[in-house]
This record gives sequence, C-alpha cells and structure tokens, in this order.
Amino acid sequence: MAKQCKRVILASGSPRRKDILADMGVEFVVSPSNVDESRIHSPFPRILVQKLATKKAEDVFKTHANDVVVAADTIVVKGTKELGKPKDRQDAVNVISRLSGKWHVVYTGVCVISDGKKKVFCDASKVKFKKLSKKEIEDYVNTFKPFDKAGAYGIQDGVVVEKYKGSYSNILGLPKTKLAAVLAQVGVYDGNN
Repeated sequence: MAKQCKRVILASGSPRRKDILADMGVEFVVSPSNVDESRIHSPFPRILVQKLATKKAEDVFKTHANDVVVAADTIVVKGTKELGKPKDRQDAVNVISRLSGKWHVVYTGVCVISDGKKKVFCDASKVKFKKLSKKEIEDYVNTFKPFDKAGAYGIQDGVVVEKYKGSYSNILGLPKTKLAAVLAQVGVYDGNN
C-alpha cells in the first residue's frame, strides 16, 4: 500500500462520495464546504458543476492549504431544466414523475486543489428511468426519502433506473476513473492504494 504524503480532504459530507473514495482505497478526512451554492450560476450545466466544485474546493483549501482538497457537485438535467435536490416531499414526487420513462443527464464537476494548483473537470452520464406509476413514485419517495439527492433519486437504490450509459460512480456523485487519474498526478494515488 502506497503511503500518501499529503492528506486528502473531501470537501463534501455526501455518504456516496465518502464510499467512492473509500472504495478507491484513498485515506481522507471530511471537511464540508460552507459555500452558498444559490449565488453561483451558469446556463451551461457542465460549466455550473465545475464552478460549484471549484468554489467548494477553494473554500475548504483556505483552512487546508497543505493538503489535497477534493470537491464535487452533481446536477441532473432533463432537457434544459436542472433538477437539484428536492425542496420537500411533493417536489421529489414531481421531479420523479417528470423523469419517469425518460432519459436525462447527470453531470458531476470535480475540483482538486494541490499546492495551490487547481485541476477541474466534468463527467456526464445518461440515465433512463423505468416507466413508473403514481403509486410506485409515492412508494419510492416514502421508502427512500431521496431529499438529499440531485434529481430526487439514488441509482444505488435499484428501484427507478432502467439503464444508464457512462460512469456509474459519476451518477453517484464522483467519477472514479477520472478522479483516480488526477489524484495520481498530484501524488496521492497509485492505483494500489
């Protein structure tokens, strides 16, 4: 097992992101950012998630300048509409109803800061929902309570998604393959961690 010379700081409290980093064998400390995401905008999803990830990374880097900071942001886009975390139960039902039987795109932007240098990238995956009845949607929301997830669902629940194209871990919130390459570049990952 390679010894990491720098600490990796995950600027996110997301359980899915923690699981992905742990699964990669990366030792890390969690330090969520306090960025007000509502103040950051872009009409382009790919740019928006990268801007959000960068702001989060910069925020946490202020107090962890000797470490490697990893931040990410994920959004779900149907057509031209961004579907973030649902505001409440009814919003979750509405979002899932909108996605039922259709394809959408999941974008995750990632920013890694090491020695003050930023590496920023984005990955996109396509997801198709099963055709869901009103009862199935209500049951899903009541059972899984997907209020902390963009698009009001988690692919790992194995309930609403019919199929996907692209990176599975990207849909969860952290594109593992692309992240591994960047962490290797900054010297905290060698694939055998």
